[in-house]
Amino acid sequence: MNRSEFITVTALILFGAFVLGWIASWLVHRVARPVRSDMSELDRMAQQLHEVEEQRDAAIATLAERESALTTRLVGAQTELRAAMEGLRDSRTEAEELRDYIEQALARR
Repeated sequence: MNRSEFITVTALILFGAFVLGWIASWLVHRVARPVRSDMSELDRMAQQLHEVEEQRDAAIATLAERESALTTRLVGAQTELRAAMEGLRDSRTEAEELRDYIEQALARR
């Protein structure tokens, strides 16, 4: 086999490989192409996903509002509790002072 025959055979083999690759690619794309019913199904699923994401965003916003309201109520309740505890402490101190006063008054008699 001389040089020109070798080049011709190599060129034919490479061209055959290119054609086979092109046909295989065409077949893969032909088989993998989505059918119209699949496209409508994908469109429907995309619409449902969009609606669900909107519902999720609304739920997150509602949750944030409720959390804010509950935090405000909690802070108010804690403030009231502190005031009540301070009042109770003052009342106990006053009651103890009154007991001491009464005991001293009874001891003087």
